[in-house]
Amino acid sequence: MSNHRALAKTPPMGWNSWDCFGATLTEQQLRENADYMAAHLKDYGWEYVVCDIQWYEPSAKGNRYHDFAPLSMDEYGRLTPAENRFPSAKNGKGFKPIADYCHSLGLKFGIHIMRGIPRQAVHADLPIKNSAFTARQAAHHFSVCSWNTDMYGMYDCEAAQDYYDSIFELYASWDVDFIKCDDICVTEFRRWDNPYSADYEVEMIRKAMDRCGRDMVLSLSPGPALVSKADHLAKNANMWRITGDFWDDWKLLLNMFERCHQWESHVKTGAYPDCDMLPLGRIAKHDPDYGGKGRMTRFTPDEQQTLMSLWGIFRSPLIMGGNLPENDDRTLALLTNKAYLQMHRDSRDARQLLRTDKTVIWTANGNKCKYAALFNISDKPSKVKLDFSAILMPGTRYTVTDIWNQTVQAAPKSAFTAALAPHACALLKIE
Repeated sequence: MSNHRALAKTPPMGWNSWDCFGATLTEQQLRENADYMAAHLKDYGWEYVVCDIQWYEPSAKGNRYHDFAPLSMDEYGRLTPAENRFPSAKNGKGFKPIADYCHSLGLKFGIHIMRGIPRQAVHADLPIKNSAFTARQAAHHFSVCSWNTDMYGMYDCEAAQDYYDSIFELYASWDVDFIKCDDICVTEFRRWDNPYSADYEVEMIRKAMDRCGRDMVLSLSPGPALVSKADHLAKNANMWRITGDFWDDWKLLLNMFERCHQWESHVKTGAYPDCDMLPLGRIAKHDPDYGGKGRMTRFTPDEQQTLMSLWGIFRSPLIMGGNLPENDDRTLALLTNKAYLQMHRDSRDARQLLRTDKTVIWTANGNKCKYAALFNISDKPSKVKLDFSAILMPGTRYTVTDIWNQTVQAAPKSAFTAALAPHACALLKIE
């Protein structure tokens, strides 16, 4: 196992600012979420506090990007935190004070980056630190992101590697623990027949990260990643998106059952297909469509348990998207269920056992136990039956724990049947 795989012995768990704050996170909001995590979630294994996109844009507002907006950067074309939003970054300190604060709470700190080099640095032809090359020599002028104008992608060349080395040197000096790199797992430039056309930039990032002297988890976005590229993704990253942006819409959740089934054989220690963030609690706080106050998730309570059950038994990373200080009791209970988190941490060999137009069943192995998730994916109440002969030896004695309801019962000899509301599930530990 490579060093980067050893970093994430279990699927990463944390919080990311995008779902609730979009492009406009401030230092105060980040610290408030870190405080909540330390007080309420850290003891359950939640540890990463991740600042998402546009932290280097002083004029960022809402969830929308400003095309060709001026960005904060140093003399080597390396993006730096906007000081009007992150005041502790003044005097060249960057994100180091915020990382120090997270570490003081027993947490870890992460940032979002875009693939490539800032267009602003290229147009000014800034020098690359510790290199004989300049930004213009690294940039690929028509390797551009279709939804964000900040960056050019880069050629597979020495100048590009030097630039990646320089930014990871900077992130290491800030004591960053987690990098979410965007516009790289799927790219939309040059050829639509090769959405993984930035594979060489993934390799350059891996090399720069390994050289920087600090261990960091690497997450790649957006999706859907190609299953055919699973080995390359696992060789270079710790997690990668298997979907586009996931929001609180049942149709998107229903689609994730098929995506997880496609990727089930590729979940390995240190390398995790990523179902994307959990849009739970209060989200979209800076979206003008909601008056600047945001909204609570549109998922029903049953759908929230279905979401968590699928992510958990599949062993996706768990990255909370809602504003943590505004969690209600129901959301906090979902995030702190000990039996659920034990399954997410310790289970293995998850697979889809059955799929019909109304029903999905997933199973996994645990430590001296089995897990099963029974889903009603229809719009009407339905009974979902698990035949124990598919997962247990004949004559086995066992009890069944309903993980969400926290009830225990002796199971019948041959099967377990759950009466489920529309879009609901039963998550079981069998021992």
